[in-house]
Amino acid sequence: MALSWNEIKDRALNFSKEWADTSNEEADAKPFLVEFFNVFGISSKRVATFEHRVKKLDDKDGYIDLLWKGTILIEMKSRGKNLDKAYQQAKDYTHGLKQHELPKYILISDFENFRLYDLEEDKTVEFKLNDLVNNIQHFGYILGYQKKVYKEQDPANIKAAELMGKLHDRLEEIGYTGHPLEVYLVRILFLLFAEDTTIFNKQQFQEYLEQRTNEDGSDLASKLQELFRVLNTAKENRFKNLDEQLADFPYVNGKLFEENLP
Repeated sequence: MALSWNEIKDRALNFSKEWADTSNEEADAKPFLVEFFNVFGISSKRVATFEHRVKKLDDKDGYIDLLWKGTILIEMKSRGKNLDKAYQQAKDYTHGLKQHELPKYILISDFENFRLYDLEEDKTVEFKLNDLVNNIQHFGYILGYQKKVYKEQDPANIKAAELMGKLHDRLEEIGYTGHPLEVYLVRILFLLFAEDTTIFNKQQFQEYLEQRTNEDGSDLASKLQELFRVLNTAKENRFKNLDEQLADFPYVNGKLFEENLP
């Protein structure tokens, strides 16, 4: 399971402090990037290659500091070097890559300054090392959090009703009956339709399930109960160390989530 954003932010703070005085490309680039990926709980050895050789436009060899094929190209420079030239160098390297190797992002850094270029959306984010923690969300793709293209969904239909019927039957099989079963189903319906209103952010509930539960569904019930408790707790009364993705859910003012279910 991926690290929570709270854990990642803690690691980002420690990383910023540990590498605050780093400056030399040749000596420090590789260990710096290894630890940068570790902020996200990712082993750089498993996803990327260092000093990836490519043919430049002049047919000479070039070496990319780090390449995660199809995802990100990183070019490091010593502190104070011109990052505009570094970006142009990185762009030149892409001419030597195969189509499936082309990155979606280019990251340029001189250890103190970071520039993250989103090549698909033609956007650039720039920040300093000591502000990494406040910009960490821009690296969500490292965790596999894909960009969402939101489309208007069809109204509830017969198929959706059939699925809810199957859910009802399955809950009965595992022990939910009577009033607790009906309350549980109403809660699930509320969570699903809250995404199509202004109550939740777009696909907030779906992303919580996809990113914070096991693939086999073994912890789904406990994660839903945890979400129910959060929705029934005003934001000012929630634990300060609550998982950030949970903490982002709104307080639902009403009786729907007040009752404790078995």
